[in-house]
Amino acid sequence: MTARGDGAATTVTAETGDRTRRDRVTLAAITATAAALYTTLSLTKLANFKAGAYDLVIFDQAVRSYSQFRLPIAIVKGVHNGFGPDFSTLGDHWSPILALLAPLYWLFDGPATLLVAQAVLMAAAAVPLWVFTRRALGPGAAHLVAMAYTLSWPVVETVAFDFHEAAFAPLLTAVLLERHQAGKRLAVVTAALALLCVKEDMGLLVAGFGLVLLTQRGRRVLGGAFVAGGAAYTWLASQVLIPLFGGRSDYYWAYGALGPDMRGVARTALTDPLTVLAQLGSPPVKLVTLALLLGVTLLVAPLSPLLVMAVPLLAERMLASSFPNWWVAGYHYNAFVVVVVFAAGVDGVRRLRARHAAGGDPATRIEAPGPAGGNPVTRISALGDRVTRVWALGVAGFALVSVPFFSLAGLADPGSYRHDARERAAAAAVAVVPDGVLVEAANNLAPALSGRSRVLLWDRTRRGAPWVVADVGRKTFPFVDVAEQRERVRLLLASGYEVRFSQDGYVVLAATARPRTPGPP
Repeated sequence: MTARGDGAATTVTAETGDRTRRDRVTLAAITATAAALYTTLSLTKLANFKAGAYDLVIFDQAVRSYSQFRLPIAIVKGVHNGFGPDFSTLGDHWSPILALLAPLYWLFDGPATLLVAQAVLMAAAAVPLWVFTRRALGPGAAHLVAMAYTLSWPVVETVAFDFHEAAFAPLLTAVLLERHQAGKRLAVVTAALALLCVKEDMGLLVAGFGLVLLTQRGRRVLGGAFVAGGAAYTWLASQVLIPLFGGRSDYYWAYGALGPDMRGVARTALTDPLTVLAQLGSPPVKLVTLALLLGVTLLVAPLSPLLVMAVPLLAERMLASSFPNWWVAGYHYNAFVVVVVFAAGVDGVRRLRARHAAGGDPATRIEAPGPAGGNPVTRISALGDRVTRVWALGVAGFALVSVPFFSLAGLADPGSYRHDARERAAAAAVAVVPDGVLVEAANNLAPALSGRSRVLLWDRTRRGAPWVVADVGRKTFPFVDVAEQRERVRLLLASGYEVRFSQDGYVVLAATARPRTPGPP
C-alpha cells in the first residue's frame, strides 16, 4: 500500500508539473503575442507618418538626453510652449523613471526604441495580473483575464498614441496588487515607490491604495502611511519639484469650473457639492468613458473595495473642465487605472463566489485554503466555479468584440502596410533634410527626423531654423486650418527661405542666409 501511495503521489506531482508548464507556456504566448501586436501597431503608425512631435518627439529628445548623462531636455517642448530651448521635461511632468530607458538608446537611438519598449512594458503587466487572478480564481480564469487585459481598449489606445510615461504604470500597479495579495509588504512598498517615479499624480493612486488598506485589519497603519505619503508626494512633485526644474505649478490646472485654485475647489465642494457632482458628467462623454472602463469587467469591479484605489486618479480627470483629452476613451490616460479595474473585477468575482459558497449546499463545496497573507478562498462551490468561468469568458469576449472599434483594428487593414501618395511624398520630403541640422517640422513629420536632427515643431512663430518641413495638404497641430498653414509658408518665403521640395502638400524650405538658432550649437 505504501508503494502504491508513493506511486500515486508521484503521478499527481508529475501531472501538476505538466499543468504548471502548460500554464506558463500559455501565459508566455499571450504576453509575447501582445507585445508583437503592440510593436507592429506602433511602428506601423510611425512608418505611416501618424505619430507626432507631440508627444513622441518630446520623449525621444528627453530619453536621448538621459542617455548622454544630461537632464531630459526636450527642445521641441521648451521652444513651442515658451519655456526655452533648455527646458527639462521634469519641469513638465515628474517622471524620473524614464531614465531607465536611457541604456536602450546606447543600442538604438531613435523614437522606435521607445515604441518597442512601451509595447514590452504594457504586455508584461499581463504576467503579475495573471498570477493575481490565478491565486484568486484559478488558472483557467487567469488565462482569459490576461488575454482580456492585452486586448482591452485602454491598453490598445495607449500603444496607439505615441509613447508616454504611462507605459510603466500597468506593470508596476499589477506587481503592487499581486504582491499585496501574496502578503509581501516590502515588495508592496517598493512597487509603490516606483509608481511615484512614473508621474506626479501617481501619489493619488498610491493614496487610493492606502484607502483600500484602511479597510483591512492589521494593515491600517500602512494604509494611513500610503494615504498621507501619496497625497504629500503629489503636492511636493507638482508644487515644488516641477517648478524647480523650470515648470509652473499651475500649468495643468484644469478645474476653473469649480474654482481658481485648490482652496476655491474645496470651498465649492463644501458649499455647493451638487456642482462638483455635476462636473463628473459634464460633458456626458465622461460617463461614457467610465462605463467603458467598468465594462472591461462586465461591471463587476464595483463589487470590490480595490476599485477605491482608482477613485482619486479618476476624480482628477473627470472633475476637470479643461484638457478634454483627459476624459475621452482615446489617448493614454486610462492606462494608469486599467489594471486596478481588472484586479477589482477579479476580486469582485472571488467575493461573489465566496458569498455563495458560504450559504450554499455543503454537498457542493470543498475546502480550499488561500495563500499565506493573501485573501483566503475557503470554500468553492460548483456553481461558483461556473460563475467564474462565465465571467472570465465574458470579459475575454468583451475585449474581443471591442477590438474593431479601437486602434488595434488597423492591423487588419492591408493599407496600413503600404504607403499612399501622401506618405510617399512625406518620406521624400524628410529625406531632403540633411542629418544633424536644426529643423522645424510639421507635427506628423517630426518623428521621422528626430533620430538624426534637432527638431522643433513647425508652428505659428518663426524659430530661425535653417530648414523647415511644412504640411499644407491637411490641417496639422497646432494650426487652426490649412489656410493658416499656407500663410505661414508664404511668410517664410517672404523672409528669406526658398523651396527645396514640394509634392502632395509637403513643402521643404531652406534658409538662404544663416539665421539665429535657439539653444546651444
